[in-house]
Amino acid sequence: MDDFSFLFGGAFGNSSISELEKKYGAACAEAAEQLSAANAGKSGFGWLALPDSADDEIKSAGEWLKGFDAVVHIGIGGSALGSLMLNQALWGIIQGNLSPEYYVADNPDPRKLLEIYDKVKNKKTAIVCVSKSGQTAETMTQFLWLCSKFCKDGNYKDSVLVITDKEKGLLKAFADETGCRMLVIPDSVGGRYSVLSPVGLAGAYAVGIDTDKLLSGAKDMREKLLAEHSMKNPARLYAVLHRYHEENGKNMAVLMPYSSRMVHFAEWFAQLWGESLGKNGMGMTPVRVSGAIDQHSQLQLYTEGPDDKVITVVCLKNSSEKLFIPKPQSRALEGLDFFENIELGGMLSLEAKSTAASLMKSGRPVIWLELDRLDEFVLGGLIFFFEYVTALTGLLMGINPFDQPGVEQGKRYTYALLGRKGYENEAEEVKTWFAKAGETAVKL
Repeated sequence: MDDFSFLFGGAFGNSSISELEKKYGAACAEAAEQLSAANAGKSGFGWLALPDSADDEIKSAGEWLKGFDAVVHIGIGGSALGSLMLNQALWGIIQGNLSPEYYVADNPDPRKLLEIYDKVKNKKTAIVCVSKSGQTAETMTQFLWLCSKFCKDGNYKDSVLVITDKEKGLLKAFADETGCRMLVIPDSVGGRYSVLSPVGLAGAYAVGIDTDKLLSGAKDMREKLLAEHSMKNPARLYAVLHRYHEENGKNMAVLMPYSSRMVHFAEWFAQLWGESLGKNGMGMTPVRVSGAIDQHSQLQLYTEGPDDKVITVVCLKNSSEKLFIPKPQSRALEGLDFFENIELGGMLSLEAKSTAASLMKSGRPVIWLELDRLDEFVLGGLIFFFEYVTALTGLLMGINPFDQPGVEQGKRYTYALLGRKGYENEAEEVKTWFAKAGETAVKL
C-alpha cells in the first residue's frame, strides 16, 4: 500500500502483536471471512461491491446537474456527510466555492436553510433529495419547503433528482407521479456505508470529481485487504487493537487528521464508527478532532487526562499547494528568522509528528496513518479502509455493524411528537420520560 503508511508500534500498550494474534486472531479471521466478496449481496454487506458500481445513470445525472448554477443536496447522516466529505477533501474547504455551487441542507435549522436559499434563490437551482424511505423528518420537511420555492408550477422533472429505494417509499412514488429524475440506493447498502453509491457519486461527478478514480482507489484497497489473511493486514491490526483497548477501559476512538480538507472526513468517520459499533453496552465513542487546531484545545487532555482513548493521527505527506514563508521584514520579528523558507504544509506534517510523539511519551496508544497525497484514488481507498475496518471491528465484537436500533427509536418519538398517526403510544412514552427530566428543574 504505497499510498498509505500505517505505523502501529505506538498502540500496543502492555501487549504485543503475538499476544494479540493469540487472543483475537481466530475471531478476526472468522469476522474477515464474513466480509468476503461472496457475501457482498447480503443485507448490509452491499458496500463491498460498490467499487464495481461505475454506472452510466449516475454520470448522466451528474451531467444534468452540471447544467445548473447551484445544487442543494438535502439529506442527513449518511445521506449528507459523504457529499460534504468528498467535496471538501477534493475541491474546496469553503462551502459554495464549487461549480455548480453545491450546498448541503442537513440539519433542519431554519437559519441555515434560509441562508442557503438566499444564496440560490435567483439562480438556476437543482434539488437533490436523498432518503430511502422518503419519510426522514429532517430531510422531507426541507424538501417540501424548497420545492414550494422552486417548483411552484408543479413541474418537478426539470429541477428535482431523488435518490431513494428502487421499489418502495414515498420518494419512489413521488418520482413515478411527477416524472422527476431518480437514482437507486442499493437495497443491501445502509446509509452510512453509501458514499460510493449514487448518494455520493452523482453530486461528486457534477462538481468535477473523477468518480472512476474514486472507485478505482476503493477497489484497489478492497483487493489488498481481502488478499492478506495475517496481522500484516492493517485493517485486521487496526480492528484488533481497538477491540483490545476497549476491553481494557479505553472507550474512545479519536481520529485526528492534520488537514483542513479532512474535517468532514472525520465527521463522516464518527457516524460510521459510532452508529455501527455502539450496541449491547459496547462500543468506543468516536471523537473527531482537527490538527493542528486541537493541539491547542485537546492535546492537554489527551496527554495528561484520563487514559481512555486510542488516537489515530492522520498526516498528509504531500499537499497539492505549496506556501513558503518569507523572511521577516520587521526588526521586531527578527526572532522568527527560523521560519524563513519553511513550507506551511510541511510544518503541519511536523506538528502531526510532534503530537504523536507527545502522546506516546505519555503512554497513550497512537496509530499513525500517513497518506502520500489526497486525490480521488487515495480518498477512495481511505473510504473503503474505514468502512471495512468498522465492519470488521463490529463483527469481532459479536454485534451487527449494519443496523441502528437506537436511531430508529428516536425517529419514532419524533414522528409521535409531530402528530403522525399510528404513533400515539410513542407520544405518551415521550411525555413520561420528559416528565422524569422535569422532576428536578432549575430556572435562572
